[in-house]
Amino acid sequence: MAERRIAIGVDVGGSAIKAGAVDVEAGQLIGERLQVPTPQPSTPPAVVEAIVGLVAQAGANVPAGAPVGVGVPCVVVDGVTLTAANIDKGWVGFDLETALRPLLRRPLMVLNDADAAGMAEMRFGAGKGKLGVVLILTLGTGVGSALFVDGKLVPNTELGHMEVRGKDAEKRSAAVARVRDRESWKQWAHDLDEHLTAIDRILWPSLIILGGGVSRDADQFVPLLTIRPPIVPATLRNDAGTVGAAMAAVERETARL
Repeated sequence: MAERRIAIGVDVGGSAIKAGAVDVEAGQLIGERLQVPTPQPSTPPAVVEAIVGLVAQAGANVPAGAPVGVGVPCVVVDGVTLTAANIDKGWVGFDLETALRPLLRRPLMVLNDADAAGMAEMRFGAGKGKLGVVLILTLGTGVGSALFVDGKLVPNTELGHMEVRGKDAEKRSAAVARVRDRESWKQWAHDLDEHLTAIDRILWPSLIILGGGVSRDADQFVPLLTIRPPIVPATLRNDAGTVGAAMAAVERETARL
């Protein structure tokens, strides 16, 4: 039997940081699912400290050479975070890979959190085997996006921040907006529908996959959406970011061999 490929995934969100050891061949967490509140304020030093602590816990029974993938709610280019969505503005221009590498002492990959979740969903979830243009949106504190063309990622799309009615679309279409504004499912679905329609006019996706914790309640709002492409809920839900970050770390190491 082939040896399992194990990596550690970390998913940094606006309200919580999740981590765990992942069997990247199966797309599943192994051992305990770890989670801590995102530090407030969520400055780079505070979040780095939290990441290091979670990786130490998750890596207790993981081979020393197992890589670490970290997904963050930022545009990431060459390990540097260039934007800060729902996280402290100190992340703009922060070199996270350089900060983490000597602390973790493991092979490391840093990427956008929605891209990480999308990778997992395309490999193991609702996007498995889907070709054409597939868009995955994570609906949570904000709206993250991951765009795939024939299974290949187009990184850092950040479609949650496209302008609708003169503001970031996620201000109304994020899952937290429904709770914050005390909206009914119907009211919130209307706002989400407007955002999705604006995306459809630009990208014309073959399929839209909606993720995040709210995907558990897909029957409450998906039937209310009117846009052209088919819409399905994500299947990995809140584990997607952790699994995808671990996958990305393994793929980077494999490419280097």
